[in-house]
Amino acid sequence: MGGGVRTAAVAGAVVMVGLLASCGLSSKADPAEGDRTAAVSAGSTPPLSEVTPLDDVRDWDGEVTAVAETPVDPVADDPTPKLPVTVTDAQGTKVTVQDASRVLALDVYGTLSRTVFELGLGDNLVGRDVSTEFPEADDLPLVTQNGHELNAEAILGLDPTLIITDTSLGPWDVILQMRDSGIPVVVLDSHRGLDNAAELIRAVADSLGVSDAGKALAERTQQQIDAVTAEIAEIAPADRGQRLRTVFLYVRGQSGVYYMFGEGSGADSLIDAIGGYDVAEEIDWNGMKPLTDEGLVAAQPDLVLMMSGGLDSAGGVDGLLERLPALAQTPAGEHRRFVTMDDSQILGFGPISASVLDALAVAVYAPGAA
Repeated sequence: MGGGVRTAAVAGAVVMVGLLASCGLSSKADPAEGDRTAAVSAGSTPPLSEVTPLDDVRDWDGEVTAVAETPVDPVADDPTPKLPVTVTDAQGTKVTVQDASRVLALDVYGTLSRTVFELGLGDNLVGRDVSTEFPEADDLPLVTQNGHELNAEAILGLDPTLIITDTSLGPWDVILQMRDSGIPVVVLDSHRGLDNAAELIRAVADSLGVSDAGKALAERTQQQIDAVTAEIAEIAPADRGQRLRTVFLYVRGQSGVYYMFGEGSGADSLIDAIGGYDVAEEIDWNGMKPLTDEGLVAAQPDLVLMMSGGLDSAGGVDGLLERLPALAQTPAGEHRRFVTMDDSQILGFGPISASVLDALAVAVYAPGAA
């Protein structure tokens, strides 16, 4: 999202309001085509190349969970870091890394730790944040508490030789404390989107002293993104006016938190990539704002994208529509047309971006196969 509001601002706002602490089916009768039934995923969503898209992108009702298959696939086999290395981080701080044997890579989406694994240095990680949920990292101890709050004692107890992070986690005093204790801390850009996935990968690799692996992973990731977006473009309606009017809702029902993500939030990048019509641009909804009835009425979405945990927290689609009557009056609400994905995947971007886009596209264009 060049020139847009950074996802760091989104994540920061999420932390400030305490945001950071599946679905049923129905069928739609069509005399000509028969019933179109959206299906909840029991396992991984099949690849887009193996499904038959609907003739009419609006010809389905129900709720669909997209499940991206994202096994770790290191681009290098245990690369040897070339250290020491001095990097200038996103805040302009020069950081010298002498030792990358005990690493913490921490951010709100788990993207940084995933990148370390994909670079071939997963064994160097000594802990994880709560968003690092893929199986290969399950045994790593948590260093976050109460959701995404950094725990200084837990971090220091792991004796890290390097911390790679961004500004999406807090409190910031913990990061300053780590620096004061002598631990090299590299702060990367918190912006998450398809436009800088490769750049972020290279920044992580440079901090670890494995720039060659970073270049290879960045190129692989970009090629995969380009391939899947081209495939989606082949089946998405060519006329933007025929595309599903799509919004991304961030919900934490227990806390009464209901936000709609707009331009520059990262969600706009996602919607564009899967061939949706980004309503946020039309209604001038920038960054992240509390959801309003007026906003929903103006948006009139055909489709709602959400984190699976967010929808669950609101009591599923029934609970969400009861809490948000204005949403129930939109095409998305009337047709219960919701696509969800795991919280740790849907806006993480990075090395798994292509798999995320592929699974979401299947959910949107061939929901019965998801």
